[in-house]
Amino acid sequence: MEKLRVFGLMTLLTLLLVGLGGYVGGNGGMLVFFLLALAMNFGMYWFSDRLVLRQYGAHLIEPGAEGGRFDALYAMVDRLRLRAGLPMPVVAISEQAQPNAFATGRNPEHAVVCVTRGMWELTERGQITLEELEGVMAHELAHVKNRHMLVGTVAASMAGAVMMIGNMLRWGAILGTGRRDENGNPLALLALAILAPIAAMVVQMTISRRNEFEADADGARISGHPLALASALRKIEAIAQGYPMQVSPTAAHLAIVNPLAGASGIAGLFRTHPDTGERVARLQQIAARQDVDALTR
Repeated sequence: MEKLRVFGLMTLLTLLLVGLGGYVGGNGGMLVFFLLALAMNFGMYWFSDRLVLRQYGAHLIEPGAEGGRFDALYAMVDRLRLRAGLPMPVVAISEQAQPNAFATGRNPEHAVVCVTRGMWELTERGQITLEELEGVMAHELAHVKNRHMLVGTVAASMAGAVMMIGNMLRWGAILGTGRRDENGNPLALLALAILAPIAAMVVQMTISRRNEFEADADGARISGHPLALASALRKIEAIAQGYPMQVSPTAAHLAIVNPLAGASGIAGLFRTHPDTGERVARLQQIAARQDVDALTR
């Protein structure tokens, strides 16, 4: 049922894009925008991981990298992916000072899990415990297991396209360069230009929030320590609030905690993550159920 809802939301984004094309160029415009949507989906399927890694300034690592500095991280991911029943993903480090993590890739066989250098440095200093980091990595592996990365990336690209075209339509309506047939209505064009990007952003936010809640729950089961994940979320959120990351808003939804949480201006409006307090409360409920199950065995 959940996957059906996500598919429906993705279909809505495509229809928004095609609808904009139809309004701008009639049947020809609909066809052009439909082909654009297909091309974008194809490109995101094959190249999403490379684009995301570039946006986050990340690079792949192997055991022994930097004198073995990340070997414990590599071993942790290997251990957790076995629990999750997944193939070994590629491990990456993002050269960002803000502690955060994300997963990308088109499927579990071509997945990448990444932590920022800031996250690893806090772990090395003991400010984030290994158990908390396990919770974070289990969360990212849950995204891999549920194939959230591709859906989220395609949703972001489609939403970005709708927003860009909506912006073009808005300026066209203001400058009077929109459709000039008998059905043309500058006010309707302006309304469409404003409402379509809002609708696209709502769809993207809805997909992202559902995915985060699901990955929290499944990540807690993979790691076996829901309270450790809850603690990690609180710590990362507190730092991110005062130290926003320099990353494109189109890729912000992939991180475990909104990397733009403390950003001002336009970037601060792209808040695709659910409230951290609600996420922590749900993880506490999972921990309570685990305690009850243990007592009744």
